[in-house]
Amino acid sequence: MSLLRDLLYNRNMNFEDILKPGLDAQQTDSVTGRNTAAALGSGGLSVYGTPAMIALMEKTAFLAAETLLPEGWSTVGTELNVKHLSATPLGMKVSARAELLSVSGRVLSFKVEAFDEAGKIGEGVHERFIIENEKFLAKTNSKKVS
Repeated sequence: MSLLRDLLYNRNMNFEDILKPGLDAQQTDSVTGRNTAAALGSGGLSVYGTPAMIALMEKTAFLAAETLLPEGWSTVGTELNVKHLSATPLGMKVSARAELLSVSGRVLSFKVEAFDEAGKIGEGVHERFIIENEKFLAKTNSKKVS
């Protein structure tokens, strides 16, 4: 990493200058045998699984911020409070929307929602934390026992 980049993107960087409330993203998925509650082990029925809905919501929030962050930086999910409001059958499309509500230091708070073709199926709040990839991975990998 260059000295200039270190100076520009240090851990005291003001991410509120880069990421603004209102920033949003959308992603879609289709309900197939691979993402049902039965396939994911979260239930016994062939309906869109809560873990799949949550993963789509997280992915959508991740993508909303990712393209605006400096190279070598990313976000990780740290908190999720979601309600799964309605079941979705095989064959339907599901879309997720994430809207950035606030930026506090390196903490990002998103409103997340999911819809199928009939209406809203999930809603909640998701927090992500901005990390420097190399430092995060070094700290994580230091947990391994030699």
